[in-house]
Amino acid sequence: MAEEAAYLHFRDDSPHEEPAVTLDSFLADQSNATAVRVEPGDEARALIPHLDRLALIEVSFPSFRDGRGYSTARILREAGYRGELRAEGDVLVDQIPLMRRCGFDSFAPAAPIDAAVLQRSLARYPQPYQKAADGAVPVWKLRHG
Repeated sequence: MAEEAAYLHFRDDSPHEEPAVTLDSFLADQSNATAVRVEPGDEARALIPHLDRLALIEVSFPSFRDGRGYSTARILREAGYRGELRAEGDVLVDQIPLMRRCGFDSFAPAAPIDAAVLQRSLARYPQPYQKAADGAVPVWKLRHG
């Protein structure tokens, strides 16, 4: 995990490096891109018919206070998106465990994040208490079958 934390990428395969195009450009068929950037306020559901051709969806977090990206991630994962879902921007270390629960598996924070602090944050709560997009089995279900 220490190596993963150094660059904040949690996928088993290599990160997608193609630059992401804006959602508007992608939907206007101005590009055959396989990477799209979703900004706060963009309608993520517009991507649902195109999920099979996308390798990366990058979700912008211009401010850690703006939680719309969490909903975007959950919508896309529940619609069946299996590609790389990257949180980019003002991503704080304490948000990463919650972002992972929503379906993010790749991170591009604007400011560096200490690997040891991230490791402690990820290990703090080993069992989730509710169902989420990540598919982890909630602790209550483990206890009660």
